[in-house]
Order: sequence, then structure tokens, then C-alpha cells
Amino acid sequence: MANNPLAPSAAFVASVKSVAAQEVVDTAAIQQLDTAHYMHPFTDHKALGEKGARVMVRGDGIYLWDSEGKKIVDGMSGLWCVNVGYGRTSISNAVYQQMETLPFYNSFFNTTNVPAVKLATKLAEIAPAGFNHVFFTGSGSEGNDTNVRMVRRYWDVLGHKDKHTIISRHNAYHGSTMAGASLGGMEGMHAQGGLPIPGIVHIGQPNYLESGRGMTEDEFGIEAASWLEKKILEVGVEKVAAFIGEPVQGAGGVIIPPKTYWPEIQRICDKYGILLIADEVICGFGRLGTWFASDLFGIKPDLITFAKGVTSGYVPLGGVLVGDRVAKVLIEQGGEFNHGFTYSGHPVACAAALENIRIIEDEKLVQRVANETGPYLNKRFAELADHPLVGYANSCGFVAGLNLVRKKAAVVHDHEAFDESLAVGMVCRGYMFNNGMIMRAVGDRMIIAPPLVMTTAQIDEMIALIRHCLDLTYADVKQRGWV
Repeated sequence: MANNPLAPSAAFVASVKSVAAQEVVDTAAIQQLDTAHYMHPFTDHKALGEKGARVMVRGDGIYLWDSEGKKIVDGMSGLWCVNVGYGRTSISNAVYQQMETLPFYNSFFNTTNVPAVKLATKLAEIAPAGFNHVFFTGSGSEGNDTNVRMVRRYWDVLGHKDKHTIISRHNAYHGSTMAGASLGGMEGMHAQGGLPIPGIVHIGQPNYLESGRGMTEDEFGIEAASWLEKKILEVGVEKVAAFIGEPVQGAGGVIIPPKTYWPEIQRICDKYGILLIADEVICGFGRLGTWFASDLFGIKPDLITFAKGVTSGYVPLGGVLVGDRVAKVLIEQGGEFNHGFTYSGHPVACAAALENIRIIEDEKLVQRVANETGPYLNKRFAELADHPLVGYANSCGFVAGLNLVRKKAAVVHDHEAFDESLAVGMVCRGYMFNNGMIMRAVGDRMIIAPPLVMTTAQIDEMIALIRHCLDLTYADVKQRGWV
């Protein structure tokens, strides 16, 4: 980007950042306007209005600053997405150049654009073997809507008009659109809006702590996978189109499956000839130490959903990597595929993605997570298990989670949990947020997914912050008489 005459100079960018950093934000005024006009995702707006939203104003590397000047370690990469960290001027330059050249044109009416073609080509290069086509969307939710349309069209073209049922898992997250929320297994989402839509059913999740009592993890992995075969036979092989799953469940609480789980899922899908969809919106682009988690777990999916890390969240973009098995049928036999979006292959978003992927490659972030920082995070995070509140801590690449428990026992399945009504996870999250650490609460499981640029020294800083906040939480629940 340095030789691009249209790109802003480094001095100009630095001056803009300096002005932005010095800008005084009237927190109370922004909060008042926020309450008056802005409806947030997944939010109790009445409760938020009573306390006011936290106003984020700046980011750099792994850190954020709010409008009160507090520095915060972003342990969640924004929302699982800022893989290359904040403040990447080269991505800003790539976006600026594309906006000055061709800010938008659609991909309807037999047209295309250069960034979309280049990105599709690049994704085919880094994707698992057998993925040579890409369908672009604006988000992961739209990507999973596309999967529903694509899977059902695939079977229709092959003459199987009844083969439309898609099997997913309880507590899975596949987006917030009607189809995405239906594919997901979140009860709270299904309770609002009459979900799931017809043709989507669910099985149990591979959560060893929840359902693995009396079994080794390997035994439980086989058992959990067997629930898929039982559901296929219950629904009828002639009606089941596909199975969808996150390689590691993210929003459900960083549920890392036993190593026996995915090979058995693959065997079952192959046995019955159903399609396999890997939702890699969170797990893709280096998060687990491979470009895509399908390679890590030995999955051979037919479709891969992506979003988030493809642009590191700088510009919205999502899509589906379409495996050759599906692409061949849709292209050679399917005729017109009546599905798409105004912003499919948006040139600005694709330009951001190309530069983001270049950074990941040039800085060898995938290899760093696999060989250096991922194993180091695993080691340091596991040390938190000695804390009196922590009953279980595990990680995979750059995702990790720990369970808060009332009383520890010798065996993990015998730990005594807190009463759900106490919302101890939210108590802990409050201490995290107020002491410079973003760590998400999923019930009483605390989870992180840091930027992939985090160094070992910064991992030490993060673990120290987490431990400090666990101490504060423990002192609080003791004072309340909860332990």
C-alpha cells in the first residue's frame, strides 16, 4: 500500500489518530442519546438505560480505551473477530483505496469486481482441499441462511425433494436471522418468534462436563456422536439433508469436544451420505492454530461458513466455502440459484479481507498460535484451575474457558455448582470489566478469545488480570455467604 498514490500518507493517518485519541467524549451525553435511539443486540434495554452503556472510543493492538480513559485488555477480540488486533493502518489504506476506486457495485446481472475475484481465489488457496468456490454474504448469519438454501437446492436438483431436514445441536450458535437462529440451539432465542422454522431438529452437544459422567472423554466423544445417528434414523434417512456444527462451540461457552467426537461424526455423515456443514465463523482464520478448524479436527465438510476473522471485523463480510461435491451439482445441473444479497462480494469488504489475510500470512500468526502462543496460553490458563473458584479450565488454540464452582471435589463431575439464580458469572464479569479485562460470561463459565497478535508477555498480563478478578469475585461471594 506504500506506493498507492490514493492512500493517505502515514503522517496524515498519525495526525488523525492523534486527534481521535485526544478527543474529549461527553460520556453522559452519549449514554443519553444511546438510550434514546440505539437498540443493541441481545440486550435488556430497560436495564441498560438505567446504568448506561460503556462507551468505547479507541483500540490499539490488544487494548481498548473507553470514554473515561480506562485501558482494557480485549480478551474477546471484539466479538471473536479482531484477529490481527486494532489499529492496522494498512487495512484502513486498503479500504480507502478501494472506496476511491470503486466503493460499490453489485454482483448481480452478470457482473463482478476485482477484489471479490481475488479474495475468492485466495480463500480457495488457503481453504481445506476440495474447496474451490465461494459464495459471499455480509455476515455469518447470512452465510448459514445460505447454507439452508444451498443444501436444500442441492438435494432438489438430485431429485430428493423430501431431503430437507438439517440436524444441529442444542446450545449451538449459528446466527440471529430466522434460519440462523433456528439452526442454533439457544432456547432463549427459540422462545422469541416461534422458532425453529420447520425442517430443523437438534441433538445434544458434546459437553463432557454436562453429560459425560461415568465415561472417559474419549468414550463420551463416541457417545455424543452417536446421538446424530439416532436422530438420522428417527427422522428418516430419506429426509435428512445435512448436519451442521461448530468445530468448537463458541457462544455456547467454548465447548471443546473430545478428540473422538468429530471423526465419528464424519463417519456417520459418510455412512448415510448426508452433507456436513462446518460453521467456522469463530474457528476460522487462525483462531485454533490452523487456517480452518476442519483441518485441526480432521473434518471433511461439504460447506464451511466463515465471517469475523476474514476481515478481523474491520468491515462486515461473511460467506460460505462451497465444496466441490455441492458446487459441481449446483453449477452443472442447478441452473439459476435464486439467492443472494446486495452486498455479496462487496469490493470494499473484500479489499479489507485481502489485506487482513496478507497480514496473517506475513506475520505467520497461524503458525504462532499453533506453535508458540497457543501452547503458552494453554499452559498459563490451565494454572487458573488452582483457584478456589475454578473447577475446570481448558483451551484450544486461542479460545479458552473456565467453570466457576461453589465447592471443588476430587472429580470434575462432583464439583458443586452455584445456584443459577445467583448469576455468579455476571458478578465475575463485572469485576473483569471494571478492572481492565474483557472476559465473557456464559452462565458460570468464563470465556476468552484474544487477538491472535497477543504476545507471551501479554498473555502473562491477561492471566494476572484474570486471577486478580477471580480473587475479587471470591471475596465477594464469600462476603455474601454463597461459599
